[in-house]
Amino acid sequence: MKTLLNRVVLVTGSTSGIGLAMARRFALAGAEVVMNGFGDPAEIDRLREEIAEASKTRVHYIPADLSKASDAQMLVKQAIAICGRIDVLVNNAGIQHVSPIQDFPDDKWDAVIAINLSSAFHTSKVALADMQTRGWGRIINVASAHGLVGSPNKSAYVAAKHGIIGLTKVTALENAKTLITCNAICPGWVDTPLVRKQIEARAAKEGISVDAATVALVGEKQPSERFVTPEHLAELALFLTTDAGGSITGSAYTMDGGWTAQ
Repeated sequence: MKTLLNRVVLVTGSTSGIGLAMARRFALAGAEVVMNGFGDPAEIDRLREEIAEASKTRVHYIPADLSKASDAQMLVKQAIAICGRIDVLVNNAGIQHVSPIQDFPDDKWDAVIAINLSSAFHTSKVALADMQTRGWGRIINVASAHGLVGSPNKSAYVAAKHGIIGLTKVTALENAKTLITCNAICPGWVDTPLVRKQIEARAAKEGISVDAATVALVGEKQPSERFVTPEHLAELALFLTTDAGGSITGSAYTMDGGWTAQ
């Protein structure tokens, strides 16, 4: 069903992983989609054309360094200039660095907080002003199970994702009397390039195979012992954009194979 026909959706960090799956799903639902993220320009253009052809919708790509407030705000302004408005904003961009607090590099802390948390504030600030002129909008913040629970060696990531859930609640409350909603999605382990790097690092550190490191990583947190899929997360995000999701706001939805139920 074309539930997002005549809607415009901006997804940050959508050149791979969760964001890419969401961009594809929103386009198939009829939305005009704005992609954003890092990667090889030729490959990004191929993905953009592939999604546009499969969905028969307009798909754009706007690069931006989301570690910079000015770039994050300009991303939304450019999307509005190209498409006329933003109906749905998905704040998905994220990076990771793993280290004990006493050894955590200052620049890595600043980068994780800037991209995983501050960028969502800066994009939402501009998008909300646009949404409020029309009285309708959806903001979806991709948080994490780490927005609800902690793990060792991930101080910046856990702090940022807890912050995203707090930002989600405030955004929801400030717009509760309108048809603008804001919710967070909290995935567990998802098979993405970001997680693959952690698996490879663990395999190298422990001297085990990548397959063994995968089982160890997922199984120690996720009772299902299975990865969450980007496609499942995209379906949840799509539901939150529908009229059926219109009374859901300020919530943090877990999709984590039972991780935070323990």
